[in-house]
Amino acid sequence: MKFSTYLEQIMGVSIFPLISLVLFVVFFAGVMIWINSIPKREIEHLENLPFND
Repeated sequence: MKFSTYLEQIMGVSIFPLISLVLFVVFFAGVMIWINSIPKREIEHLENLPFND
């Protein structure tokens, strides 16, 4: 028996890919907003960390 036949028997299984896509988009947008909200001085400090020894 194929795996797809098991999926066909689950009610509402077609919503899972949509939920996964929405979660990915929300997470990606959240990370982009967080990165854009970091002050430039903090980014410069993090860029120079390997060279501060």
